[in-house]
Amino acid sequence: MMRSLYSGVAGLKTHQTKMDVIGNNIANVNTVGFKSSSVNFADTFYQTMSAATGPNVETGAAGSNAKQIGLGSLVASITTNITEAGGTSTTNRALDVAINGDSFLVVKSGGATYFTKSGALNVDENGTLYCTTNNATVQGWLADADGNVVRDSVKDLQVMTPDKTYIEPTATENVTLSGNIDKNDKDLETTVENTTQEGFRMTFTFYDRIGEEFTVQMYLQNTDTSGAYALVVSDVVDSTGTSIFVTESVDADGNKTYADSGATVMLGGTNFKLGTVDEKTGKHSLEIEGDALPQIVFNAETGEYSTTVESIDRPDSSLYAGKAIVFDVTNPGTGRDDTFNHYVVDNGNETGGVEVDVSYLTQFSSGGKANTSYTRGNAEGYGAGNVAGDMMGLSIDEAGRVIGTYTNGEKKVLAQIAVTTFANPSGLEAVGNSLFQATLNSGLFDGVGEDITASGGKFTVGALEMSNVDLASEFTSMITTQRGFQANSRIITTSDSMLEELVNLKR
Repeated sequence: MMRSLYSGVAGLKTHQTKMDVIGNNIANVNTVGFKSSSVNFADTFYQTMSAATGPNVETGAAGSNAKQIGLGSLVASITTNITEAGGTSTTNRALDVAINGDSFLVVKSGGATYFTKSGALNVDENGTLYCTTNNATVQGWLADADGNVVRDSVKDLQVMTPDKTYIEPTATENVTLSGNIDKNDKDLETTVENTTQEGFRMTFTFYDRIGEEFTVQMYLQNTDTSGAYALVVSDVVDSTGTSIFVTESVDADGNKTYADSGATVMLGGTNFKLGTVDEKTGKHSLEIEGDALPQIVFNAETGEYSTTVESIDRPDSSLYAGKAIVFDVTNPGTGRDDTFNHYVVDNGNETGGVEVDVSYLTQFSSGGKANTSYTRGNAEGYGAGNVAGDMMGLSIDEAGRVIGTYTNGEKKVLAQIAVTTFANPSGLEAVGNSLFQATLNSGLFDGVGEDITASGGKFTVGALEMSNVDLASEFTSMITTQRGFQANSRIITTSDSMLEELVNLKR
């Protein structure tokens, strides 16, 4: 009689535990990154009244089964449904990410490493990326000065340090000229030999090392009928429109005078310097050193671009041999420091300067009017240069790269969020605040992490992974749990009634 009472009590306890788990699941139905749990029961120790016996051939007695009485149930396991993804909720925040796949974010809190599915991220006052649901610091890899992610041991992602909130200016390395040069355009004709003041006007701009913008003014001139056109520099001015070839001085009475600054530039191996200057007005013209001029050559039959002719030697390995003309400021002149000089590094151009790609020009008939334009950078957009810029925002891409956006239009990779996977993710131990910690049964974290794209996963940006609680299943389990609890309570009340009858026998 007493055994049934204890079985009923054991049943009540196990069903209460299951109800506790169901309640926790339902309470976290809207918790970001929450993983629901489920309870499994097992029957408990049996009291054996008699052991099983086998048949006896000699006596002819048959065998008998064991007689056992169970002592109730117990909680066999509480399993976290960690591999089942929750629904994705769109937030449109640039720093919110949802993990597509079985990976976990790696975070650190109180010096310990944890793992989470909550991708509600933000940046604290120290510029460090952290998870807002638990204030844990997000772990990953930082990028070098060139924006290349260095994948070593994971560390705190400090993405808004002073050196990252500001981007230095970069000098222009490439310029691309495009358009059509109609040979019948009257502007191509010149009346003076080796003039720098006549021809079809063309311009391009470039940035020097400190981010100052300069405009190069040129003329394209028809030199013969074979499809070759000479290119000469007529002036180079800064962002205020002041020529680098002329210096201005003001006397005590406020009178301005102009003189030669001593600046020289090189285009295609030909040097240009100041020829004449009106000391009262500043009006000036350049002169050419030597007779050779850089040339752009077209195929006279097809009108397609053919090649360039320069008075400098290019290495055979040059990427722009026969396609570009080199421009360089060989002497910045009086009043300008050497930061104005620009030298291309590792560009296949040993002469330095800006590579002006002219291979996108054509010589087709277009009604007697030529038309050209330019873009800074090569055909792929590299080498354009830029001014300095301040950080104006952060974003995260599908690979978890943290990208800074700057006021000068530049974007730069600052870091990459690391993730990790486990052989047995259900073996992770929940510690609250949407955090899990590794156990011996889940497998341990290697300290390096993984690129989420390496296993075919990705981040969904501007969204969060919500709880994976299925309310329909939870309410169904709640009904069966309630009935199970009710049935076990009846065991106790019925056993009590039987004991009462036994006691009443004495009357």
